[in-house]
Amino acid sequence: MSNEKILVVEDEEDILELVTYTLDREGYRVKGVATGEEGLETAQSWGPELMVLDLMLPGLDGFELAKQLKRDPDTEDIAILMLTAKDQESDIVAGLELGADDYIPKPFSPRVLLARIRAVLRRLSQEPTGEEAVIEKHGLVIHPGRYEVVAGDKPVELTSTEFRILHLLARRPGWVYTRYQIVDEVRGEDYPVTDRSVDVHISGLRKKLGEYGKYIETVRGVGYRFQD
Repeated sequence: MSNEKILVVEDEEDILELVTYTLDREGYRVKGVATGEEGLETAQSWGPELMVLDLMLPGLDGFELAKQLKRDPDTEDIAILMLTAKDQESDIVAGLELGADDYIPKPFSPRVLLARIRAVLRRLSQEPTGEEAVIEKHGLVIHPGRYEVVAGDKPVELTSTEFRILHLLARRPGWVYTRYQIVDEVRGEDYPVTDRSVDVHISGLRKKLGEYGKYIETVRGVGYRFQD
């Protein structure tokens, strides 16, 4: 049985009841509120590990709530799983760039919701990988201090940008990065970015990695992630 605290912020009563019931049955400590204002107050006073957050809330909406949480040192570490309409890719991108950890489209299966929540909590519980630590995952060995990558038993020659993209994604497997987040992390905020420039680097990286390139997954309409 789990013991993490999860706050659900959802204005649709039937969805709020479904999510809180599902999480409570799994042993999580759950609180559910219907407005962004209540969500902010409860997050500040109760300190949940994770928030299931509907984006389209009346008053203080999910975007503004996420923004306020990430600006406050006392709440910036709360993981956020967004609930969003299935076709609102722009909302997904905006939420991820505000600091959300994952998303799930409506309508959703309770089993899928639980799996996503477990995945986020599992990643949070793992010790963060230091930027200079060697990463070994799926047969890939990434050595940031040497700028070396070995796939299977073979070294892979990458450009500086390709290496930085791979290292960024592999440091947090399962995390979704938008194209703009990738550029900000790898080249800096002032670097001119287009969707095409990131896609070209990813395409080249996958080609050089050969069969291991499959571990860099495309999240349609959003960005990329390294397979968990």
